[in-house]
Amino acid sequence: MKRIILSSILGLSLLSTSSLLNSCQDAIDVEQPGIITDEVVFTSASNLNSYLIGAVYASMEPSYEMYVSAVISDEVKPGRGSGGQEFQLHRFFLDNTDSYTRSIWYQNYRVINRVNRLLEGAGNFTPPAADAALYNRVIAQARAIRAYSYLQLETYFSTDMTNPSALGVILSTSVAESTDKKPRSTNQQIYDLINSDLDYARSILTYTTDRYYVDKGFVNAVSARFNLYRGNTVLAKQYAQDVITNCGYGLSLATPITTGSSGAIGTATWNSAFYATASSFNPYRNMWTDNARGESIFSLNRLANGVGVSVGTYYNTNASNFSGVNMWNWGRNLFNLFNVDGDVRKFAYVDPTSVVDPNYMTSADPRNTDVLVVDKYPGKTSTTTRNDLKLFRLSEMYFILAESSVPSDLTAAAGYVQSVRAARNYSGTATTPVYTSPQVAYADILKERRIELALEGHRYIDLKRLASKAGVTMDRNQTDDIVTVSNLANGSHKYTLPIPLAEITANPNAQQNPGY
Repeated sequence: MKRIILSSILGLSLLSTSSLLNSCQDAIDVEQPGIITDEVVFTSASNLNSYLIGAVYASMEPSYEMYVSAVISDEVKPGRGSGGQEFQLHRFFLDNTDSYTRSIWYQNYRVINRVNRLLEGAGNFTPPAADAALYNRVIAQARAIRAYSYLQLETYFSTDMTNPSALGVILSTSVAESTDKKPRSTNQQIYDLINSDLDYARSILTYTTDRYYVDKGFVNAVSARFNLYRGNTVLAKQYAQDVITNCGYGLSLATPITTGSSGAIGTATWNSAFYATASSFNPYRNMWTDNARGESIFSLNRLANGVGVSVGTYYNTNASNFSGVNMWNWGRNLFNLFNVDGDVRKFAYVDPTSVVDPNYMTSADPRNTDVLVVDKYPGKTSTTTRNDLKLFRLSEMYFILAESSVPSDLTAAAGYVQSVRAARNYSGTATTPVYTSPQVAYADILKERRIELALEGHRYIDLKRLASKAGVTMDRNQTDDIVTVSNLANGSHKYTLPIPLAEITANPNAQQNPGY
């Protein structure tokens, strides 16, 4: 009989959904009164579904990856309200004691362990025929989430995802015990599990209209990103195209940019209508205020008073405006890329109270004179710091198609990038790129990903994957810090995160990554 326990080796937490548990127990050997066992919890498809929603979905927290990627790359610069938080990451002082690195590792393993518990519990009973469809859907969603969590771990902790024999992470398909001391598996061993989970989920799930639950769109989006990262461009292209063809919606548009009552762009009346958290008239902005699905393939629902990190607080302490105690502002070179007439992101990403200093390069204090307030996560109507986490969007699928097409068809690659550019353009026709070589194509795709997917957890990994192919490097402006600015060199071991010290200490069989 298994008890619901807390595993010390993987930092895994208790099942926390209130509908299933009314108490928590530590991992101890003494039987305590009222302890709740798996055999009690996992007795019906309905209970499995409650556990899936309350324990598995609720424990997904990719905001740690998003934040680390932003701070360690060239997406942000210190804001006026910063007290030095994470400056060490911004300056590349990265070691195995970093708290965010530890959170990425343990949070994903927490999800994996809860999925493993669900799957073991599901194997202990056979549902009646009336519940079989729900039972299968729950298992399919859980396995797809496990595949996603392993992809996250591989993305940040594998030195080279394109090498099947390289070290991956620790493979676990059963509920973790405190005595577990498994070594790291090869990438291929992890990939075999990811593929098995995704294939099963794909055979059960369909495309749906609910962005908050794992469906076939999520499965194929994970498959597209996974195959791109490991170098299988044929499958990456196949699954990205499947999402675009079958999802039932298109890219969120930059138009309309005005309405009959909004007034001219940039006026107080227009600002009030465009930036309204209740509902903007602009489809692209409306997606970021969570008032519409837009092009979101899958989002983690962040209710005003629900679970999960308030992603906006990474950048603005209490509100995404000039007075909101800005911890981080937009990096200057990134801002320059989207601060272009005709590009909706010029407005959708930046609060109108920002102070844009045209002389920022010669300013004696650009931290206070060039205040580029991050407003990509403006909050919801009832809370200014909480937004849904958009794990997959349609624009990424177009970029995957573009990158996958580079080796064989530069014109097709340019066309996919043009699709996103056109959707973000509200004035005239977006300029169609012309690629004269693979390097030129990779550089432009990397630039477009930098703009469109900013603060969504991609830039750090994109530089690791593509910078050398593109002939570029990390691109911080000299005003992006209060000390002399540097860029992480291509090929640096710091483009792979260290295995946390806590893991290495508890599990001496877990090999550390090179350089740490």
